[in-house]
Amino acid sequence: NPPFNVSDWGGERLREDPRWRYGTPPTGNANFAWVQHMIYHLAPNGTIGLVLANGSMSSNTSGEGDIRKNLVENDLVDCMIALPSQLFYNTMIPACLWFFRREKGKRNNQVLFIDARKMGEMISRKNRSLRDEDIQKIADTYHNWKKDENYEDILGFCKSANRKDIEKHNFILTPGRYVGTEEEEDDGIDRKSVV
Repeated sequence: NPPFNVSDWGGERLREDPRWRYGTPPTGNANFAWVQHMIYHLAPNGTIGLVLANGSMSSNTSGEGDIRKNLVENDLVDCMIALPSQLFYNTMIPACLWFFRREKGKRNNQVLFIDARKMGEMISRKNRSLRDEDIQKIADTYHNWKKDENYEDILGFCKSANRKDIEKHNFILTPGRYVGTEEEEDDGIDRKSVV
């Protein structure tokens, strides 16, 4: 859980750092410096999970989009999870989870997208908490997908996308773009005739 969007991280002194294999991170935001630092130290069969600000999934400023593209093209991004708002006591910035894995086995060139934004419950006026069953559902979905057992895409919640799907979205990794929206339950009211 690196600090979100740190602007004063000394990036101008680290322009030639060997950790920047996928692109030099912008000096004004350390998010992709943290990402590449963690990947640099990732064991050959390891998995990393990082909590980052939502902007990391879609920002194209200062080369961040190119870094994200390179991470996908090098098949490092394993899973993206959009979290519900108001989970953290110390910031109101919306957050997401990134999972990276070097050896993906059967899931080469695929990324699992999970949209958990509607999960959890408010525990105060300002804060939300994920329930045990929410955490279990997310974890089970990820592990079943990873093992390629009992996994299926669920409209509005999860989608396994290949590299071509991601390329069509210009390497933006926001889960909502991939999972779609769940179908509304038919309540029997004809909306066209309601005035």
